[in-house]
Amino acid sequence: MTELVAIVTGASQGIGRATAVRLAKDFSGVALAARNAEALQEVAAEVKAGGADPLTVALDLRTKESAEILVKKTLDRFGRIDALLNIAGAVPQIDLFEMTDEQWRDGQELKLHGARRLTILAWEALKAAKGSVVLMSGSAALDPKPGFAAVATINAAIIALAKAFAEQGIKDGVQVNSVVPGPVMTNRRKTFMEKWAPAHGMSVEEATKTFPAEAGISRLR
Repeated sequence: MTELVAIVTGASQGIGRATAVRLAKDFSGVALAARNAEALQEVAAEVKAGGADPLTVALDLRTKESAEILVKKTLDRFGRIDALLNIAGAVPQIDLFEMTDEQWRDGQELKLHGARRLTILAWEALKAAKGSVVLMSGSAALDPKPGFAAVATINAAIIALAKAFAEQGIKDGVQVNSVVPGPVMTNRRKTFMEKWAPAHGMSVEEATKTFPAEAGISRLR
C-alpha cells in the first residue's frame, strides 16, 4: 500500500480535530499542528486508533519559524507530504469600528500568512508527491457584516490566495482548493453562544438548542 502523509493545522479542536481523525482512515501518517500540546496528544491517540501514525508538533504558526519547523519535522519523520490542510486560525469577531490594528494583524498572521508560508514551504514536497492543498475559508467571506469584518475580510483573502496557488498548481501538479464550511458547532461557536444568548433573552442552554436549528447546524463536536 502506498504510504500517504497529511499535515493538519488547527488540529487540536473543532474542524481541524475532526479532519485529522477522519484522515487517519486514508493516510498512513498524519502530522498534527496546533498551539495546545496537551490537546494534540488526545487527538494523536484518536488518529492512532484510526489506523495512522501521528506526529504532534505544538507551535504557533503566526511565526515564520514555525512553518519551517513543521515541514522539516514532517519530512524527517515520514519523508513526504501528500496533503496539507490549512485549518488553523481563529479571527477575532469584533466590530469593524472597534478592532485595533494589532487585532487585525494577529488575525492575518495566523489564518492568512500562516497558511501562505506553510503552503510555500511544503510546495516542493507536494510537487514531488503530486499532492493536494486545502485552505479553510468561511461563510463570512460571502456575506460580510460589520460585526464580523475581520473574519469576512481574511476569509475572502484566503479564497483569493487559494486561486493563486491553484493556478501555479496546474503547472506543478498540485491540486489546491479553498473550502467554505457551513455552520459547525465548534467550541468557538459555543463561546459565541454565551454572548448571543443573553442578547436574545435566552439562557445558554436554550440558545444551544435553538440557534443550531435556526442556522442549520446538524452536528455538535
